[in-house]
Amino acid sequence: MAHPLWQSIPFVCILLPLGSAAMTSVLPARWARRWTLLVLLTVTSLSLALMVLFGVTGASNYTYTMGHYTAPWGNEIRAGQLEAITAHFFSLIMLLSLMGGMRKLDEHVTSSKHSLYYVVLLLLTAALMAQIYTNDIFTAYVFLEIMTISACALIAVRNRGRTLVAAARYMILNLVGSGLFLLGIILLYDLTGHLLMSNIKEAVAALHATGEYALPLDVVIALISVGLCVKSALFPFHSWVPDAYGYSTPTSAAVLSSLVSKGYIFLLIKIIYRVIGLQVMQETHIFNVLFVFALVGMVMGSISAIRQSDIRRMIAFSSVAQIGYVYAGIGIGSDMGMMAALFHMFSHAACKSMLFLAAGGLADASGNSKQFHDLRGSGYRSPIAGVAFTIGALSMVGFPFLGGFASKLNLALAGLNSSDIRAILTLAALAISTWLNTMYFLRTVITIYRKPDENAHYPVERGQRGFCFNCSLVLFSAVNIGLGIFSQSIVDAIMRGIGMFG
Repeated sequence: MAHPLWQSIPFVCILLPLGSAAMTSVLPARWARRWTLLVLLTVTSLSLALMVLFGVTGASNYTYTMGHYTAPWGNEIRAGQLEAITAHFFSLIMLLSLMGGMRKLDEHVTSSKHSLYYVVLLLLTAALMAQIYTNDIFTAYVFLEIMTISACALIAVRNRGRTLVAAARYMILNLVGSGLFLLGIILLYDLTGHLLMSNIKEAVAALHATGEYALPLDVVIALISVGLCVKSALFPFHSWVPDAYGYSTPTSAAVLSSLVSKGYIFLLIKIIYRVIGLQVMQETHIFNVLFVFALVGMVMGSISAIRQSDIRRMIAFSSVAQIGYVYAGIGIGSDMGMMAALFHMFSHAACKSMLFLAAGGLADASGNSKQFHDLRGSGYRSPIAGVAFTIGALSMVGFPFLGGFASKLNLALAGLNSSDIRAILTLAALAISTWLNTMYFLRTVITIYRKPDENAHYPVERGQRGFCFNCSLVLFSAVNIGLGIFSQSIVDAIMRGIGMFG
């Protein structure tokens, strides 16, 4: 039976950036940039169209068979409302991150590597789309590795000593995570004989009902979960984060902090619902382990951020705490917890990209220094970056009408709904982490609007990066405000998507 044309959108969203990457490699840098922007805009628009179709028509999720070979031999794409929302959000963040950091590429990346940089961004986009839509767990692993290599290239492209060390550290830790994940897939295939997610779930449910191979199944769940936790920088597997985010180009830092780690987390949530099953995961108690590490990460990441004197390293350590928020929602182990985790993924992605880009603009207006004592008055020298950073900081703290407030409220409600010790622990960790967030983010906001030293003179034009930079920060600010104002509609859409996800 033929598919309606709109059902091909997920396939196009994967194939278009994947095919464009090969073509972009031979284009001159200027045309490579224009083509990459066009591809990202197209993927964002198609994902928006799919999201609207699911929202307006109330269509259920569907599978798109590739190559006309049905299961278990063929490969499938599976799309629903949650996948459409995530794909649109990820592609939008990728587009705005590239717009905001284009001006600095000439300074940070040699001209001969510009086209390759755009190739890497397109490969990363294709990998993210594939992680979102694929219904085959081995295909997910293949694109997971493409995403890992692309992310490593984004770090190393600056070609400085610190970035090369950061790229090597990132690659080593992520290969450990990939190895654990692959071992889990191998054992899972040995237990079930399937690679398509829906077929695996049926086999796992049958094994769980009979109690057969209970220990090997627990080992599989542990390997897959730990592997993706390592790759997404859950505390204490975060040692690569400060250097990778702090020393890479602005676009690279924005993409790495907001999209790469979130792609791994989304895959974990997909595996929980579509491969293992939420009830089976609950009975293995892996959620309890994730919950404990998440709460520790929420606090320790914030403490590390307070100790920094470099604004980008401060934002990087803040990401460790925010990943803890996401895993705290997952660790609650309920639909409400997963909703809180997904909403915080979106909120943090939009906010953290904006913070890294704005911090770059503030540093440019301060003699290219990222030290707090040089950033005094930078909010006046680069006003749009100053306002954008302030909005992002207030969102991270949890100011009302911004995405961060709605995110923390959802997490608190999900914790209270668990009706066990996790309710108290969630509220306590949220209170401590919010207090710590307030200390370092508001300190930074006060610093950028303080009177600078009398002997300090910085050229104002250094803080002006052009129309695309300013436009991206304005749009990021609008997204953060929209996430706060329309949070309930987004939450309802996520909950409907979760209902179709399994």
